[in-house]
Amino acid sequence: MATLTAAKRVLHADLNGDTVRASAGSMVAYEGNVQFKNAGMGGGGGFRAAVRQRVAGESVNLMECTGAGRVYLAEDALDVTVVDLDNDTLTVESEHILAVTEGLKLDVQFAGLRGMTSGQGLATTKVVGTGQCAITSDGPLIGLEVAPGVPLVVDPDAYVAGTGQIQMSLVSGVSWRSLVGEGGGEPFSLRFEGQGTVYIQPAER
Repeated sequence: MATLTAAKRVLHADLNGDTVRASAGSMVAYEGNVQFKNAGMGGGGGFRAAVRQRVAGESVNLMECTGAGRVYLAEDALDVTVVDLDNDTLTVESEHILAVTEGLKLDVQFAGLRGMTSGQGLATTKVVGTGQCAITSDGPLIGLEVAPGVPLVVDPDAYVAGTGQIQMSLVSGVSWRSLVGEGGGEPFSLRFEGQGTVYIQPAER
């Protein structure tokens, strides 16, 4: 089975006759006998999933890396973190997906937050199954725990991903951004409740 290992801002994808799906154009070098081909939307959910991704504006353009050897992957010198999933679900902004191993399915999840001026958090990519998912962040990824009765509020520009049984909702008009006059339209934040982990980056997009 392929193994993903993060080395600061570079991801090592070690292949043993299997396949890893990676963000198109992210390969910076490779060793061994590896073939590359376009995986298109790459979600594994077929045509209907592709339509949902286009409607949501949340597409994942992936390439397949198949063979035996090591592939080095990176994007814009961003930090890389590998998340291990064991029959679990990772919800992540699609632009942060660097690579996924076999056994993981990608699909779009609508958050039901329509009509807002910012697209962040409106539709995210759901990674489901057992395997490894490498995600990028602007600075070291920070994991914040969400517990029952202790909700977490996050700036939408800092949000990267989340795991566990968590529910996301909007907190509109109660944003620290409005205090400094940033952004356009109605300021809002993302509120998470339940049990799980929310991952954020220490920089705004």
